[in-house]
Amino acid sequence: MRKVLIDTNMYSAFKRGNKDIVSAFQHIDYIGINIVVLAELYAGFKGSKKENSNRIELESFINSPRVHFINNDMDTADFYAQIFNSLKKKGTPIPTNDIWIAASALQNGLALFTLDKHFQYVDGLILK
Repeated sequence: MRKVLIDTNMYSAFKRGNKDIVSAFQHIDYIGINIVVLAELYAGFKGSKKENSNRIELESFINSPRVHFINNDMDTADFYAQIFNSLKKKGTPIPTNDIWIAASALQNGLALFTLDKHFQYVDGLILK
């Protein structure tokens, strides 16, 4: 069973019909999505001609039995702080939202399904 937290760019690539990504999604048993990814997607939809249809498609995706909403909590904040300080010490900062996404993945023992290479700097994070 493959368990992942998806990054925003993976959902976008999936919806654009990227064949490799669509195929990979078919082999994932547990797809986590968190509030940060959801917010980034909503922000991307906002004001576009397809805002309503994009939101409806996303809602349908989230309601799939394989998709699970991952909540952030106080423990997520602790993971965030650890990641932030580690990256600062290494001199390898990454975007704030991506630290939250990485914290959520680590907290929940999920691999991160992403196209962003900078996640490689997060200690202990498994990338798919």
